[in-house]
Amino acid sequence: MAKLSTAVLDLPDGVTPDPDEFVQAGMAWHFGPETGSRFWLERAKTLEFDPRLDVKSFDDLALFPNVTDELREVPVADLIPAGFGPEPEVVSVIESGGTTGPPKRLPLLREFADRMVANDVEGLKSIGLSAEQNWLMLLPSGPHGALEQGRRTARALGALVFAVDMDPRWVKKQIAAGNKNAADEYAEHIVDQAAFVLRGQDVCFLRATAPVLARIARRDELVDLVRAKISHISWGGASMDADSRFLYRTEIFPGARLTGGYGTTMALGTGGTERPGLSHDDPCIFDPSMSPYTTFRVVDPETGELADFGERGQVVVNHISKSFLLPNNRERDTALRIRPVSAQVGDSIADICPLAEFGGATVIEGVY
Repeated sequence: MAKLSTAVLDLPDGVTPDPDEFVQAGMAWHFGPETGSRFWLERAKTLEFDPRLDVKSFDDLALFPNVTDELREVPVADLIPAGFGPEPEVVSVIESGGTTGPPKRLPLLREFADRMVANDVEGLKSIGLSAEQNWLMLLPSGPHGALEQGRRTARALGALVFAVDMDPRWVKKQIAAGNKNAADEYAEHIVDQAAFVLRGQDVCFLRATAPVLARIARRDELVDLVRAKISHISWGGASMDADSRFLYRTEIFPGARLTGGYGTTMALGTGGTERPGLSHDDPCIFDPSMSPYTTFRVVDPETGELADFGERGQVVVNHISKSFLLPNNRERDTALRIRPVSAQVGDSIADICPLAEFGGATVIEGVY
């Protein structure tokens, strides 16, 4: 087999590779005997196709089985591509929220962590954030990637970060056990900690999950503080209905720029950012923020065929980077399939909602 160059995987930030060349380079890297991870080299023996020969485009990624559940048990070291050498720089081991069972664990390598930071910094600068605008982050902490990635981006901007511990698994566990009061008390505890920061620190950028933002909006004192101090609010982690989004923008926090984000641990925390210029009547559309590294497809959950534009289907996420590969991952979310407005790979998505059940487990969002 002729050796295919993988240089396209190393293109500088801001340079978009040819999609087909990019996919083929990804297959050559992750399934090359000298560069692939132990997991994918072993898994390739069970496939009914040869990724290096048969996967020529993003559409061909649908050939892969959904192996996401296998990542609950796979040793993290087996997911690190051998091409990074005997001492790969692993920034952190990140874990999923455990919504549908035991958490999945992935290695985040420096190569892709730095690429995410560069992408985030470019996006935040484009909406006017600067080093003088310090952050308050109310996002999952500990093994979850959201808070730490935010810290890396803030450091690159030169901003200070104030954060509150958040364990989304504990809340989900309490809700599943019928202990709604305990879950409510924990969520209110998070907001209490946020109140200390809002009262005493100079913060301009608030990043919070949608459920926590809703609790902030119930407290008149905190609404006043957010109005006085916060110029930008970024929400994510769970769905937000259109009515809530409208009220935040027009009545509760009218002076702040409100934008949403959609991310998934299974794509190393990447996903989509809210399309700029949407009116209050438009659905919240998310365009992939790091295409072609992370891309969306919206499919009929029964047939796997692409949904029509404007129709609802299950979100499928593909991730290809030098650091990690996870193709054809069916997420626990449904969304409207939206026509892209740029030369991105794959679909844009809107009006995201969680499935009631996924993998035989009830989906509980909790504080995330």
